[in-house]
Amino acid sequence: MGQYERLLLVADQTLHQSAAMLRAIALAKASGAALDVRAFVSPVPITHLWEEKIDDVDAQRYQRRYRRWVADELEQLSNQGLDGTVDVVFSSHPLLDILKTVHVLKPDLLIKDVRLEPALKRVFITPLDCHLLRECPIPVHLVNQIRYALPHRVVAAVDPFDPDTQISGLNDVIIRSANALAVQCDVPLHLLCAYDLSAAFNGDAPMINGGWNEDLANELRQTLHQAFVALADRHGVPPERRHFVMGHPVQVINEFVEQYLADVVVMGTVHRVGIERVIGSTTERALYSVPGSIQAVRKEPVR
Repeated sequence: MGQYERLLLVADQTLHQSAAMLRAIALAKASGAALDVRAFVSPVPITHLWEEKIDDVDAQRYQRRYRRWVADELEQLSNQGLDGTVDVVFSSHPLLDILKTVHVLKPDLLIKDVRLEPALKRVFITPLDCHLLRECPIPVHLVNQIRYALPHRVVAAVDPFDPDTQISGLNDVIIRSANALAVQCDVPLHLLCAYDLSAAFNGDAPMINGGWNEDLANELRQTLHQAFVALADRHGVPPERRHFVMGHPVQVINEFVEQYLADVVVMGTVHRVGIERVIGSTTERALYSVPGSIQAVRKEPVR
């Protein structure tokens, strides 16, 4: 039995064939899932600001393009032997309409191309992709670039020391989501943990000859490693696929992806407020720097 029953692809606004489209089709084929394709595009544009209504000819031409795209995509799904639907949603608020679509269709996974935004723009305007990471109730699979349509190596990036992830059980959710993807693609699952001891010594560290207390640092590292091993044991990840690496999380993930040619990194997101929300999470920062794909998950709702 497949790991997914229904997939939702948020199509590229240009309507061109994209990496996310190739990934969605490959996963739908592998799992036997239905594939719903939705393009969220701007309403018919008003040519001049002083116009009170939209020219009918322009409106028909605008809509004809999307009707033709819907027909072409439906034919492509049929030729691929896939069940699914294709539609265009004319929307001034794509985030709200995407979330409404998720609520109605109840897919297992949302797949979308990463839309690269300039760093300066991201300071003032939160990109749609980051909003989805924060607010989408289902796993979000954001595709930056792909070597293979169907992933060949999946990595679960966990943090067993963060109180947020420990209390919520988010690490377990991350591993279950990553394992489902790995099982579906018949590929190995790797478990990665990046630890940064500098956060524990933020100005109040015991100092010996101007440096950290080496014994304390080793003790802390051992404690962190034991928590990681316990998490890996609980989910049956073999020792050869466990990676416990010191360094800044985003840098460690980036280097790991390049070294091991990982196709998808599964990470978690937690609700943040205040300055943490402004700065963004590790997952959001990884989105624009890590090659391949990021699959983000949130804590499973209580039922």
